[in-house]
Amino acid sequence: MQTLQVGEGAQYEVVEVPMPEPKVGQVLLRVEAVTTCPQWDLHLRHNEPMFVGHEFHYPYTLGQPGHEATGTIAAIGEEVTGFEIGERVSAWRDPGHNKPGCYAQYALLDAANVIAVPAHLSYEATAPLELAMCVGATFLMLRDMNALTGRRIGVMGLGPAGLIAAQMAKAEGATEVVGFDLTPQRCEYAAAKLSMSAYDPRSVSEKYPARPKSPALGCMIDCVGAKASVEWAMDHTQETVALFGVQREDYTFAPRHYGHLRLCGYPGHSRASAEYAVNLMANGLLDLSLLVTHTLPLSRYGEGIDLLERQEAIKVCFRPWE
Repeated sequence: MQTLQVGEGAQYEVVEVPMPEPKVGQVLLRVEAVTTCPQWDLHLRHNEPMFVGHEFHYPYTLGQPGHEATGTIAAIGEEVTGFEIGERVSAWRDPGHNKPGCYAQYALLDAANVIAVPAHLSYEATAPLELAMCVGATFLMLRDMNALTGRRIGVMGLGPAGLIAAQMAKAEGATEVVGFDLTPQRCEYAAAKLSMSAYDPRSVSEKYPARPKSPALGCMIDCVGAKASVEWAMDHTQETVALFGVQREDYTFAPRHYGHLRLCGYPGHSRASAEYAVNLMANGLLDLSLLVTHTLPLSRYGEGIDLLERQEAIKVCFRPWE
């Protein structure tokens, strides 16, 4: 079978490797589509650690950093129940990058890390399920806090996670969903695809006042993680700011926030949040195909990452069999 191996910088190659066989508790996925995770793909290209203490080593693990994959069950290992050969599934949990990944024609996955998805949806609409699971974890937390229904909800950052968050906010009964991004093209894309308002946060001081005035937004989901974006969200939100973007620096919770604002960290991945996302997809409330702006064969991996780097793509979908 064919699989991708990423080297240092922009180097990569598609190589032939033996067909894997599922062991106890595993399934073999015939990968029909796998979408980029811009964080991993771009950090890997530039050898920029994802987290404190993290390091990349080259050549990178075969098939990695691909983990947002969808396809059909090709083989089932011992002690696996609940799946059938040919069933449509997606990976919902990333097992880590020390194992062969899903930038490949076939991938071995723990059965516990895959979930059935609606077979009538396109492959582009089911490949990014893992990211939807991640965002869904934040929304289950906010729903339990009664922070969504009937609120005007802001989404900071209109990349892949932000487009998911905006749809989930609508599904949870927001009175209005407003997006914020520094990139005009992303604001335009979100406004067109999701029929929502989207602004550069630097240009809306009158419409969305900051403390000490009363903020117009009830809840904000930050999908950026930068100090400036989080602190803007804290200044412009009345009740709850949920942190989804990866934190790499300290944020300042100032005296002006005291007594009014809840700042919520990420609650962690869960099967329940994967099921939540799949249910929204099945009921037409979450369209993940909106995240995919380009589809390419796996052999053109480098072109896809170039598109991400130039911010000409939101997500790229690779098709390993083309």
